Order: sequence, then C-alpha cells, then structure tokens
Amino acid sequence: MPITPDYVIASLIVIFFAIGLHEYAHAKVADLSGDPTPRQQGRVTLNLTKHFDLFGTIMIVMTTLTGFGIGWGKAVQVNPAKMHNPRWDWFASVMAGPLCNFVQAMAYAVVFRVVAPFVPNISESGFLFQFLFLGVLINISLMLFNLIPFGPLDGHWLVGLLLPEPVRLKWFQFNRTVGTPALLLLVLVGQVSNFSLLGLVLERPAIFLLRFLLGR
Repeated sequence: MPITPDYVIASLIVIFFAIGLHEYAHAKVADLSGDPTPRQQGRVTLNLTKHFDLFGTIMIVMTTLTGFGIGWGKAVQVNPAKMHNPRWDWFASVMAGPLCNFVQAMAYAVVFRVVAPFVPNISESGFLFQFLFLGVLINISLMLFNLIPFGPLDGHWLVGLLLPEPVRLKWFQFNRTVGTPALLLLVLVGQVSNFSLLGLVLERPAIFLLRFLLGR
C-alpha cells in the first residue's frame, strides 16, 4: 500500500487498539486469576492510554510515517505467586495478549466481509478498505511477532512455562542474556537492510491467516 494520509491515520488507529487491548487482556486475565498487581497499578482499565509507553508510542508514530510500524506498549507486571494456579494462570495471562489480537483481526475481517459486498466501489485506495485490511494485517502481525520465543516477547514466557522448572529457569536466564539482544539485532538488521529473517519467518503464516480471514 502507498503511504498516504489515509494509510497513516488508519494504521495509527488500528495500532492504538491493537496494542492497548493486547496489554489490557494481559492485565484482565491476571486480575481474574487472583493477582492484584495489575489492578493496583491501574492497568485493569479500558482507558487504553494507560497501556502505552511514551517512547514506544513515539516510535510507533515516527515509524508508521515511513511505512512500517515499530513500537510497544507498557508491559503489564504480574506476580504469579498471587495467582490461584501460579503456572497455568500465568500462562493464560500471557496468552491472553496474542489471543486478543487474533479476536480483533477476526472482528475486522467479519466487518470487511459484511461490508464489502454492499460497497461496490470499495478499493485499495479508499479509507474504509485500508482501515479494515490493516486491522486484520496489523493484529495478525502483532500476534505472530509476540509469539516469537525471544524475550521480552510473550512467546518466550509461553515456552518457558511449558518446560519443567529447572529447564524453565535456564530458559528465562538465556533469554535475558542472549534472547533479547538477539531479537533487537534481528529487528534492526531487518529495518536497515533488504533482508529480514523475522520477515521470512512470519510472512507465510501471516499471509495464510490474512487470506483465511478475508477470504481473498
């Protein structure tokens, strides 16, 4: 898609809800699991501005203007020891973020499928098409990106929580010392060069889900 004012506005609106609701889902499930930490920190709220990190938000705006959106929300802090079932409630809290993005992608896709037949002149250059299409694409991309098993992404917590405890601790330590720097390096290389390993890994499942949801 060409970078037009409509593209930028649509992207920013979608990203606002995609990231804000993602973080809210983490907080809400942790709260329902008995952990008071997110509520004490004011994170169990649909005031989505509470879920944004200042620098991460600035990055989102700046990079969206150049055609690719990179940024992040404010990570939800949880205390698994306060949860009813520390291991699996923690797993559910982590998984809630990516699942929330998939639900959002489905919602945009349903509206697209319902609206498109009744809008004969809908085109890729129109705001409605771009908004709904980007709603599906951005949420799918955010979900898949967060499932990458490198810290600090959700995927590394999910993998760790599936491992037996001695291995789990080593896995989390590995991600703190190696995984997170490796992820940052992969992201930077992808943005300053024509080669993106993350893009190669995520492209196929993203296209599959995009076509599946939009029926195109």
